[in-house]
Amino acid sequence: MSALWTSAEAAAATGGRAGGTWSANGVSIDTRTLQPGDLFFALIGERDGHDFVKAAIEKGAAAALVSKAVPGVDAAKLLVTGDTQAGLEALGRMARSRVNAGIAAITGSAGKTSTKEALRFVLGRQGTTHASEASYNNLWGVPLTLARMPQATKYGIFEIGMNHADEIRPLTRQVRPDVAMVTTVEAVHLAHFGSVEEIANAKAEIFEGLPQGGVAVINADNPHAARLAAAATRAGARVWTFGEKGAEARLASVSLGEASSEIEADILGSHLRFTYGAPGRHFVQNALGLLLVVKALGADVAAAAEALRGVRAAKGRGERVRIETVDGAFDLIDEAYNANPASMAAALAVLGSAKPGPGGRRIAVIGDMLELGPQSDVLHAGLAGAIAESGADLVFACGASMAHLWAQLPVSIRGAYAQASSDIASLVAADTRPGDVVMVKGSLGSRMALVVDALKARARELAAG
Repeated sequence: MSALWTSAEAAAATGGRAGGTWSANGVSIDTRTLQPGDLFFALIGERDGHDFVKAAIEKGAAAALVSKAVPGVDAAKLLVTGDTQAGLEALGRMARSRVNAGIAAITGSAGKTSTKEALRFVLGRQGTTHASEASYNNLWGVPLTLARMPQATKYGIFEIGMNHADEIRPLTRQVRPDVAMVTTVEAVHLAHFGSVEEIANAKAEIFEGLPQGGVAVINADNPHAARLAAAATRAGARVWTFGEKGAEARLASVSLGEASSEIEADILGSHLRFTYGAPGRHFVQNALGLLLVVKALGADVAAAAEALRGVRAAKGRGERVRIETVDGAFDLIDEAYNANPASMAAALAVLGSAKPGPGGRRIAVIGDMLELGPQSDVLHAGLAGAIAESGADLVFACGASMAHLWAQLPVSIRGAYAQASSDIASLVAADTRPGDVVMVKGSLGSRMALVVDALKARARELAAG
């Protein structure tokens, strides 16, 4: 296998000075996940990456890109440049320029990671596919993903996120996608924006990385579709839309199941019937846009639609786990990675479609949705309608903002409320019984994964007797 980067290539890309000759098979910014043969970048953030260079070399790094000498490290193992973040971005741009691949960029207020992973899955069956790991979608995650892209890549899928205006613009210009998709625009990050319209404008920055005639894929059913389409047109892109009415990818019918969805859709004039292997209308909607991305990249749309049968929701993003105990089993819907009003409503709808076992209940365990600004209390209280529609039998809630929802709930479905997930985790675990379906969701900062861990740990304790 040929090296991902040689010392000469990396030096030429970054404008740095290599102290020796080496080759790297990967790129890393974290010694905890570094693999032998990686090129380590000493980025400077909350911690100075130069403090970890020696550990990286001892762990087997091929070399380290640094902006200063590192005591105790052989100079032959160093690539010295003026700014390590700029060096990572330069290496990413070089990686982008040397591939002959179809490149897609995905953003949106919800669903971007799941859509990116679904694209990775279906395109991976049609050619070498490279995609962002986890949610590597920010100022270091995007160039890192670019720098890791092999020359033989046929399809590249990049997730791009933001919390503020002007964050997507430099990232999409690094990626230079052939097609850019916005899954949806919703009331998120309102702590940093004056309105949802401002969020739409920030999401529309993704189209600025497209070439003339590139494809912008937009959710036609979103209230901000026209705003996004106007921005895409100004950027010189062709606009393809997906949704239920008057779109290039139009939903004809759908049967929402407990574990999957059966879909009929017209995709640019072709009628397709296919199964999406994870439950939820939000997945159905994004599947339509996903297939437009596949078409824009020149891949086989029918084959991609067929492959969607094998897609599963990821950990923290709707993964369904069957948990066995000595008395029986219950189902966990793990949505603990993140939350906003739109994704919370979607997760509650999935809970509503789930069928508990004999004697079981639908249980919602929800934590604060963060970064919602002055509207936070109202948006949390407004979830009461989605709770009612889900048919939840029991609700556990935690966080200061969730107190506003708690006050709206009928006493009959109140499980328990606490300020922190650590205070409620044991209560949920103790109350869960065989046949239950438990959905856990909240923003990452709400630490709802503690509840997921407690449910799994309690099951192990019961199974062990």
